[in-house]
Amino acid sequence: MNTILEVQNLKKYFSSQKAVDDISFSIGKGSIFGLLGPNGAGKTTLIRMITGIFYPDSGNINLNSKKFNPSDDVIEIGYMPEERGLYKKMKVGEQAMYLAQLKGLSKQEAFTRVKEWFEKFEMQTWWNKKVDDLSKGMSQKLQFVTTVLHEPKLVILDEPFSGLDPVNTNLIKDEIFKLSQKGTTIIFSTHRMEQVEEICDHIILVNKGQKILDGSVKEIKQQFKEHIFSAEVDRIPAVLEHPSFSIVQQNNNNLTLKINEGYKSNDVLMHFINQQSNIIGYHEILPSLNEIFIRLVEGTPTARKFEPVTA
Repeated sequence: MNTILEVQNLKKYFSSQKAVDDISFSIGKGSIFGLLGPNGAGKTTLIRMITGIFYPDSGNINLNSKKFNPSDDVIEIGYMPEERGLYKKMKVGEQAMYLAQLKGLSKQEAFTRVKEWFEKFEMQTWWNKKVDDLSKGMSQKLQFVTTVLHEPKLVILDEPFSGLDPVNTNLIKDEIFKLSQKGTTIIFSTHRMEQVEEICDHIILVNKGQKILDGSVKEIKQQFKEHIFSAEVDRIPAVLEHPSFSIVQQNNNNLTLKINEGYKSNDVLMHFINQQSNIIGYHEILPSLNEIFIRLVEGTPTARKFEPVTA
C-alpha cells in the first residue's frame, strides 16, 4: 500500500485534558478513510493537527513520506470543517474565486475550475448571491466545491452531508467516489454509521483520546460477528431443536439462528436436510458498524472529565 499520511504516537493535551493520547495510524493513497468516535473523543483535535491548525505536543505526522510542514504542505490538503468557514457577506462567485486563488491557483485557473464545478452542481445562478442568503444545504455544496477545486491530494470532510437532501447527498457522494478513483485520499468524519459502511474502505474509532479500533470495514465486521445466520425454509421441520444452534427469532418460515460453540454451518444445514426441510435462503448476519460503535463506546459521556496528565 502506498501511504500518503502517517500519524505516529500523536499527543495533544490542553491543560490537564488528554485530547489526543498516543494515536497512530496510516492512510493509503486513494482510500476513503473513516475517522469515527463519540462527541469529545478527540476527532476534531486530531484533524486540526493533521491540517496544521494545532501543533502536536509529541509524535510525528508524515505526508507523502516526509515530515509534515504546515507552511509548505497545507496546499496539498482540502479541509471542510463541521463548523463552516464561509464569509457570509461575500458573494458566492467572489468567495469561490478568492479561496481558489488562496490555494495557489491563478485567476484564470480559478475561474475555469469554479465555472466547471458550478455547472456540475447547477450553481451558475448563485454567482451574485450572498452566502448569507443561501440555505444550509446550498452552503454545504459551496463549501464542498471550495474544498476540492484546487485538487488537493488529501481531502478531509467533517460531516459533509449535514443539511443536504437525498439528491444532493448522492451528488456529493458520487463526487467523493470519483475523487478517490482519481487518486485523491479522503478522510471522512461523521456520526452516520450507515454512510460510513457505504463509503469507507478503512476506519479507525477513537474514544477518550485513544484509538480503540483500526481496520478495513470488512475485517472489522468479521471481527465482531456473533455467528448469527438467517435461514428461510420451505417448511418448519417436525423437530426444530438441535444442539448445533439456538433460535434467536422465528417469523413463519424465516428463522434467525445462532450457531453454538463447537458447531459449524454445515451441522445446521444437515439437520434441516435430515428433517426433509429444504433451505431456500441462508446467509450470515454481520453486525452493522452502528452496533459495533455502540458496543465499544456505550456509557462514554458526551463531555469527558478532566484527567491529570502524568509524564
